[in-house]
Amino acid sequence: MTSPPPAVVLEWIGDVGVMARCADEDTAARWAAAVRQTAPPWLLDVVQAYTAVAVYIERDTPSLEAVWAWLAAIKPGQAQAHVARTHPIPVCYELGPDLDAVARHTGLSSDEVVRLHTAQAYTIYAIGFCPGFPYLGYLPEALCGVPRRESPRLRVEPGSVGLTGRQTGIYTEPRPGGWALIGRTPLTLVEVASGYFPLRTGDRVQFVAIDRQQFTALRGQHLAEAPA
Repeated sequence: MTSPPPAVVLEWIGDVGVMARCADEDTAARWAAAVRQTAPPWLLDVVQAYTAVAVYIERDTPSLEAVWAWLAAIKPGQAQAHVARTHPIPVCYELGPDLDAVARHTGLSSDEVVRLHTAQAYTIYAIGFCPGFPYLGYLPEALCGVPRRESPRLRVEPGSVGLTGRQTGIYTEPRPGGWALIGRTPLTLVEVASGYFPLRTGDRVQFVAIDRQQFTALRGQHLAEAPA
């Protein structure tokens, strides 16, 4: 009888840290929380992305063997449960240039795409690409499989809400991008200079459909300032 695979497998990231490969997203979130809550003095940062967690360490750490042994002893269930915040984020789907194309690809009406996209809360499994960009999963089955654009846009406006494959996300800064854009939020979700990053891995996002008038009224507000 074979033993089940371990829930967490470690590997070195050069001399800067350790990568934990986890069995699933929930295990990764709980293991990352356990490392953060214990916070040994050599810990620089913990970065979760879906089923992987990178643990970065101080370069002058005296014993890499001790770091490895400490991380190997961490169990995903030993941390206090992370209390996930749910952020309602308004989206004007009238401002989604690819909404009709997504509807055609999925065989749905544009209204059905919006209904499905707003019908559930999404977990933030990773943040990256540009500051604060949340990778959100997973889409309802009927919205899965939309491909990236053949030619990426040279500029995607901040607040644009896109989807591709099984995931959806929000462009927080102007960037080139190839995701299908189905709407836009009026909220400011990132301010690098002031350190304003309200979204974090493990939190959840619930999209709320608004019209153009509401978009104009809310434009530029911070996430915490917007009405629930």
